[in-house]
Amino acid sequence: MSNHLVNTIPLSQPSQTQWKKNVSPGEAHAAFASQLKNAIAGVNEAQISSNDKTKALAQGEINDLHDVMITSQKASITMKTAVEMQSKVVEAYKEVMRMQV
Repeated sequence: MSNHLVNTIPLSQPSQTQWKKNVSPGEAHAAFASQLKNAIAGVNEAQISSNDKTKALAQGEINDLHDVMITSQKASITMKTAVEMQSKVVEAYKEVMRMQV
């Protein structure tokens, strides 16, 4: 039986810049953009992997239905997590916009 690695949304460790007390808005923006880009790339890779394995199964190139189903479920869970995170971020943004200064 083959050993399957779990592909998740990549979350890198904070860089030295992010640990500084005085982080400029530009540095914070760049760090956030990088994290977001990596997370979206992870979701995309999971979807592509699922599509490739499904096509290979349909064409008879592979016979391991379990592997195809596991890959499909990982992609589905990864996408659902990303969508849920997006809705939480939008909800938090709306809450911040309602705050009175």
